Amino acid sequence: MNAVLLAGGKGTRLQPFTATFPKPLVPLDDTPVIEVLIQQLAHYGVGELTVVTGHLAELIRAFLGHGERFGIRINYLKEETPLDTAGCLGLLDRPPEPFLVMNGDLLTTLSFSRMMTFHRQHRPLATIAAYQRNVKIDLGVLEISDDGSLRDYIEKPTHEFFVSMGIYCFEPRVCDFVQPGERISMPSLILRLRDAGETIMCYREDCYWLDIGRPDDYAQAVEEFRGDRSRFLPWKEAKLAA
Repeated sequence: MNAVLLAGGKGTRLQPFTATFPKPLVPLDDTPVIEVLIQQLAHYGVGELTVVTGHLAELIRAFLGHGERFGIRINYLKEETPLDTAGCLGLLDRPPEPFLVMNGDLLTTLSFSRMMTFHRQHRPLATIAAYQRNVKIDLGVLEISDDGSLRDYIEKPTHEFFVSMGIYCFEPRVCDFVQPGERISMPSLILRLRDAGETIMCYREDCYWLDIGRPDDYAQAVEEFRGDRSRFLPWKEAKLAA
């Protein structure tokens, strides 16, 4: 199985932690975020990984090397100018089979192999990992008709919706939808595929997920990983305990 890991962002929302380190190298306790993800990818059957770099690319390359210590082959694709979250697909050597693309700044327990199995069973052009979020509104919410009359009054409701986890499965021909050097975000690419009449599926799984975008997210990620790292790397912790 092949995968692409996006690690080229500047991490401006995570300052000051990213002043001297690229965001994927910030540590969760004693293990960088990107190392946790790579260990998970290797465990779930990824044999070849392309790491997309940009900001402080040399630090990421120096830390990861070619992947020998992870049991995975690592290649690098450096964006000389930022191409957003999907532009790298226009520069990628087309993989021979369906492949994963994921952000390098998240913490999750998602099974990448189960997601890939789902994708292979349905064979859409793209599959998006979807996570259910529940947001409580700490106010009384009014539903009002156009004429001003009250339809409903809901005290402190909880809204449920699905968000993208920043993890995708693609068929190789997705690369045809991005021009070399084109700057395009992943949401824009997904909508481009939809508008072209392509099938897009969403994969849901009961798992943990956190986007490490802001300092409070990072603090939560450190707390979660430090408190129970076996939740995220159970196979590794089992070996250490043996």
